[in-house]
Amino acid sequence: MKTKTIYICSNCGYESPKWMGKCIDCGAWNTYQEEVVEVKKSSGTKAVTARKTVTAKRLTEVTGSNSDRIITSISEFNRVMGGGIVRDSLTIITAKPGAGKSTLLLQVADDVSTKGYKVLYASGEESESQIKNRAERILKKINNDIWVVSDSNMNNVLHSIKEIDPDLIIIDSIQTFALEEYSSRPGSPTQTMECANELLRVAKNEAKPRAVIMVGQMTKEDEIAGLRALEHLVDTVLIIDGESGEELRSLIASKNRFGSTGEMGFFSMTEEGMVPIDNPSEFFMTKREPGQLVSGSALTVIKEGTRPIIVEIESLVSHSFTPYPSRIGESIGREQLNTLISILEQRGKIPLYDKNVVIKSTGGIKLREQSVNLAVIMSIVSSTNNTPIDSDTVFVADVGLTGELKKVPSLETRIRELDRMGFKRVYIAKDAIKDKSKFKDIKVIELNNIQQVIGNIFK
Repeated sequence: MKTKTIYICSNCGYESPKWMGKCIDCGAWNTYQEEVVEVKKSSGTKAVTARKTVTAKRLTEVTGSNSDRIITSISEFNRVMGGGIVRDSLTIITAKPGAGKSTLLLQVADDVSTKGYKVLYASGEESESQIKNRAERILKKINNDIWVVSDSNMNNVLHSIKEIDPDLIIIDSIQTFALEEYSSRPGSPTQTMECANELLRVAKNEAKPRAVIMVGQMTKEDEIAGLRALEHLVDTVLIIDGESGEELRSLIASKNRFGSTGEMGFFSMTEEGMVPIDNPSEFFMTKREPGQLVSGSALTVIKEGTRPIIVEIESLVSHSFTPYPSRIGESIGREQLNTLISILEQRGKIPLYDKNVVIKSTGGIKLREQSVNLAVIMSIVSSTNNTPIDSDTVFVADVGLTGELKKVPSLETRIRELDRMGFKRVYIAKDAIKDKSKFKDIKVIELNNIQQVIGNIFK
């Protein structure tokens, strides 16, 4: 047995006998990592391994199975997972440092253990006392069915799984573990993939299926550290979005074989841990007394996953004393904000060349959809005119460069949510829906362009 050194691209997994600055397969720069591998000497004769014969079946003959789920009491987590944790599944969750990955998983471990399931929490980053200190801070009572192992040796973790026989296994984080069979360091592409493959075999064991949730470290490019093959290997990829200094946390399923990809759950980060936001529409709107109106506020409806959410957009327009007025969009991109301001100046005939414009959303939610564009424009007009908009009026439309209103996807679902919440009027694009009579208590107003909307609101 002898060893040799190879170089593996951490981005695509391409192997090279020597180090190169640029990967010749994927084109990424400075991604080669050194690996020491063992090479078995050939004996001259090849051993014949008996293989299990697999025969093809017609798809119509295959028996479908409904995966058994562990349903937690954390409603937003269940939503993103597609209804709960599938017993024979492999999930990876990633986020920036301090976003709350370990906190959320410790809460999940506590909730699952109270339902009679055994949980093994393995950490290669924290000591057992550190995990205990966090548990005492965020949990009311530590359940006796939570087992902890602090060791970066994956072989010891696999031994603990056989010994404890847990139903849920949490690995924090996969990049800190290593198998003894491989000489490369923890976090290398080889170790990460091989450790993940061992956990996959544990999860998909027919005799004893288990749920495995891994924490994945995030790179500076906001991607999971390691090979892209790691994301293909797992069943579900979860991302926690949110700045460390802010209260709001968004849990997003960027991949889910057992649920809706793109589904989103919302949490409030507190000293007691991650608290689910069960009614996001209330969280993302300012509660005001009846008849209390403020200028610069407009409402819209976004769609995160399968759920429509009502969001308040606030704007502040002030006189600029510099040649280059500020354009600040805390919740939308600067390019999108500059585009909407240009449309408003040219098509709406409202001069903003000497005005500072600041846009943000209540609650700090990121506005990724084009359906918010009309509401952004109307909040700016409201702030410019120092005239409030009725709190029971909502705007749901995209705005083209011509100033014309454009229809948006799932419009009927959004209006149905507004009708349920008791709003009186919604402004949309002309001919965006076929039948307005299906909405009972809300008036649907269809207009062609922003000039008509501005004229209708600010008569």
